[in-house]
Amino acid sequence: MMTKIAVIEDDIYFQEILKYHILKNPDNEIKLYTKGNEFIKDNSYIPDIITLDYKLPDNNELELYKKLKKANPHTPIIIISGQSDVSVAVELLSNGAYDYIIKNEHLGNRLWNSLRNATTEIQNLKEIEKLKSEINKNAKLHTTFTGNSQQIKEVTRLISKAINTNITVSLYGETGTGKELAAKAIHYNSIRKNNPFIVVNLSAIPKDLIESELFGHEKGAFTSAIKSRIGKFEEANTGTLFLDEIGEIDLNIQTKLLRVIQEKEFSRIGSNKIIKTDIRLITATNKNMKEEVEKGNFREDLFYRLQGFPINMPPLRQRGLDTIYLAKHFLNEFCSENNLSSLNISAEAKNKLLSYHYPGNVRELKTIIEYAATITDSNTITDKEIIFRDNSKSCDLCSKELTLDEYNAKLIENYIKKYNSITIAAKKLDIARSKIYRYKAKYKF
Repeated sequence: MMTKIAVIEDDIYFQEILKYHILKNPDNEIKLYTKGNEFIKDNSYIPDIITLDYKLPDNNELELYKKLKKANPHTPIIIISGQSDVSVAVELLSNGAYDYIIKNEHLGNRLWNSLRNATTEIQNLKEIEKLKSEINKNAKLHTTFTGNSQQIKEVTRLISKAINTNITVSLYGETGTGKELAAKAIHYNSIRKNNPFIVVNLSAIPKDLIESELFGHEKGAFTSAIKSRIGKFEEANTGTLFLDEIGEIDLNIQTKLLRVIQEKEFSRIGSNKIIKTDIRLITATNKNMKEEVEKGNFREDLFYRLQGFPINMPPLRQRGLDTIYLAKHFLNEFCSENNLSSLNISAEAKNKLLSYHYPGNVRELKTIIEYAATITDSNTITDKEIIFRDNSKSCDLCSKELTLDEYNAKLIENYIKKYNSITIAAKKLDIARSKIYRYKAKYKF
């Protein structure tokens, strides 16, 4: 994370000295100002830290400091002065200055230490604010997983069980069913709730970077490793690591992941140093992992290690009247967040919502409701404002002249795409999975 530092110093030569010391840390960036009022008028730059020369030509020094402090009450201000008057230092420090550094041969070390300490405090405060924000979401998470359907009651029951232990949790379900929300609900109600919750979407990371992302690397470990970096396992230490799309992880990384889970230790790339890890692991996927094991795409021993406590997230189309409950919840939430008057949903709109199959699940319903709330001209959302945008295309079996075997292949391919599972497709078509695999091999779909 870059630390933005505003340097207010009228002596150009001394600006360069400060610039040299500050930029010794590659994570720092600076913007230079020669006058205090120049900085105050610059609304385009919001620094994390300010260094202020205490002898400027355009202002009474203490007044300038007070102006800066009032405009930036939470920003550490480091005073850099040519005078060693103790009474001046005491007055500034008592007025909230972060540090008082004298321009002498020790300036470099003093400034370096002061910036390092201030940066650490800033990062800690940001983490605390982030944590508070996440904890405040608990009520929303609870609401999202409340409903009258038997399926969601079972999910809620299982989540409440998972909260009480550190068991590894595996979440299964279609895209948009709320797997990450379930992971957050487990973490933020567990004994680890005050510690990090780190999310890694494995499908979004190039395969050659996943090892570095998870375990970190040392400077020079590979060509682009210009500095050391901690991985997500270190970042999540004492907290929860959520590995989303676990079915996408490369076989080579699976081996290392298995060892980390078993031994609870690892090494960064390019290092022999053993790092102990204490994390709660939650994984999620929309794949049938048993099928991935059978096809050789996923290690069987890792699968059983990760299985732990499985929770299946039901698709919205199976949750009945929960659709209306969630629609009302999302509508109230959207109105509140956007300072809109309360809105209702008409009976016709509710019927229309219940008639749809929701390929995007809860996530899609939320988008539909927010769009309807935005375009409505009254205090009630009607069926005309409920717009479905299902872009999925079913195969048109009659569009071409095909052999019976080719028709069968098209039908099987369509069912696999629709349900994202060979097992479900086989059940729906009432055929053996082995037959589906033969068609997949023959027609390469």
